[in-house]
Amino acid sequence: MTNTVLAKRSVGTDVIHYDAIVIGAGFGGIYMLKKLRDELGLKVRAFDKAGGIGGTWFWNRYPGALSDSESFVYCFSWDRELCQEWDFSSRYLTQPEILSYLNHVVDRHDLRRDIQLETGITQAVFDEDSNRWLVTADDGHHYSAKYLVTALGLLSATNVPKIKGLDQFKGHMYHTANWPEDAVLEGKRVGVIGTGSTGCQVITAIAPTVGHLTVFQRSAQYTVPVGNGPVSREYVEDIKRNYDEIWKEVRASRLAFGFAESDIPTMSVEAAERKAIFQRAWDFGGGFRYMFQTFNDIAVNEEANIAAQDFVREKIAEIVNDPETARKLMPRDLYAKRPLCDSGYYATFNRPNVSLVDVKANPIEEITIKGIRTADGVEHELDVLVFATGFDAVDGNYKRIDIRGRGDVSMKDHWADGPSSYLSVATANFPNMFMILGPNGPFTNLPPTIETEVEWVSDLIGFMEENELACVEPTAQSEQEWGATCQAIADQTLFAKTDSWIFGANIPGKSNKVYFYMGGLGAFGEQLAAVKNDDYRGFKFKAVSVADTPVQKALR
Repeated sequence: MTNTVLAKRSVGTDVIHYDAIVIGAGFGGIYMLKKLRDELGLKVRAFDKAGGIGGTWFWNRYPGALSDSESFVYCFSWDRELCQEWDFSSRYLTQPEILSYLNHVVDRHDLRRDIQLETGITQAVFDEDSNRWLVTADDGHHYSAKYLVTALGLLSATNVPKIKGLDQFKGHMYHTANWPEDAVLEGKRVGVIGTGSTGCQVITAIAPTVGHLTVFQRSAQYTVPVGNGPVSREYVEDIKRNYDEIWKEVRASRLAFGFAESDIPTMSVEAAERKAIFQRAWDFGGGFRYMFQTFNDIAVNEEANIAAQDFVREKIAEIVNDPETARKLMPRDLYAKRPLCDSGYYATFNRPNVSLVDVKANPIEEITIKGIRTADGVEHELDVLVFATGFDAVDGNYKRIDIRGRGDVSMKDHWADGPSSYLSVATANFPNMFMILGPNGPFTNLPPTIETEVEWVSDLIGFMEENELACVEPTAQSEQEWGATCQAIADQTLFAKTDSWIFGANIPGKSNKVYFYMGGLGAFGEQLAAVKNDDYRGFKFKAVSVADTPVQKALR
C-alpha cells in the first residue's frame, strides 16, 4: 500500500491517533512513555508483543538468568524515592527480581493504562503529506502518531542457527530467549548449543538436576566468577545514602557499572603484583570488573590482554580435573568479547553427568530424530535440545518490522550495508523516528545509557513541540560522520580484532562492522550535550506549513 493511500486512510474512523507511539515495554519503553506522557503532556501509546512488560526480561526466563550488572546500578535513577524504598538482598539480580521491579515501576507511575500488550507492530510508514507515522499492528488495527520511538532492545531478536535436520528432532527444543513455563529438564538428557553469557548461565544452573548434559561448544570462553551472594543491610544503606554521588559518577564513567575504572597499565607493575590484582578481581567477581577495574589497557593492548588471558587459562587448568576437557575449555583467541562471569561454569565440567563437545574440532553434521550427530559419526541422543545461540543484535528487530521512511525507503534497504545512526537515536530519511539503544550507541551497562538517551530524545521532542515544528531528522552527512567516529574508536580496541556478536559476526551474511560507540557513557553524554547546545547540530527541521494539508487539518 502506498504512502498516499495510507495517508487518506489515516483520517478515517478506523485509525486511532496519538502524539507518540512507543514500540517496546522494557526499560527504554517504560521510561520513554513516562517522559512523553507525564512531562511533555503528550498522548502516548506503548505497544509490546509480549504478554507482560519487561522486554528482554519478560522473555529470558531460562534457568540461571541473571544480570551481570550489579543490583544497585541495574535500575532507574530517575525515581529518587524508589531508589530509597526498593530493597535488594544480593549483589546481582535474577530475572524474576528484575521483572518484579519493572512491574512495580509501571504500577507505581500508572503507566500500564497506556501500554498495550500482546500487540506486535508489523508496519510503520512515514507519510510525507501529514508528517506522521502510520502504524499497523498484528491484530489488523491501525494507528498514527507524529513521533515514533523504537525501544526494541539490543538483544531481543532471537538467533536460531540453520542446522541440517532441525525439523526432524522428536524431543523438545527450547531457545533461552523464549523459555516455556512448562519446560521439564529434571532427569532428562539435555544438549545445549552455545556457550556465551546465556549458555554459561543455563549450563551451570541445570547441570545438577538433568540426567545428562552435553555441551556443544562453538567458542571456548574467558569467564570469571560472578561473585554473587547476599549483601548486608549496612551495604544497602550505604548505597542509598550515596545514590546521588554514585549516579553522578556512573554517568561520567566509561562503562556505567558503578565501580572505579582502573588507570593503571598492566605492565606498570611486577608480575607478582599483576597476578595478585587479577586474583583479587577473580575472588571478588564480575566480568567487567576483571577486564576494566584491574588495569586500564586490557581492551587495547595485546600484551596486557595476553596477561589477562593467561590468568584465566591457569584457573581453568586448576579447576577442571580432566586435562583434555580443560584443553577444550581454554580459549586461544583475544580476550575481547563481552566479558563474561559465571556461577561455577568451569567446575561444572567436573560433574560425571556433563560432557563437552568441541564443535569447531568436531562439527555438528545434522540434528537427527534422536539428537545430534557430529562429524566423528557419534549420535548424541537427547530428550531436550536448548539453543543458547544469542541474538541478531542491535538491528535484528528492525528487520522484522516493515519500517518505511521518506520516499518509501525501507529500513532494510537503508541499512543494507549494516545499521547506522546519528548519536544512536536517529537515522537519516526516517523523520520523527527516535531509537533507544539504536546502532552505534555506548557499550555499557544499559539502564544508565537508556536514561541518557530517553532524556535527550524527550528534550528534542519538547523542542519540537515548543517551536511547533513538523519533523526532524539527521542529515546523511552527520550520520556518516558519527559512524566514522565509532569505527575509529573501535579500531583502537582489541574488540575489533575478534569475531563477536558485538560486530555482527554471529549471524551468517550479516555485515561485520561497528555496532557500538566504544568511547564510554561519559563521553557520549558530552557529545549529546554539545549537539543540543549547538542548536541540534547535524539535524534538519521542517516547520509546519502555513497552508496545512487536508490531512494535517483533520488530525488537529
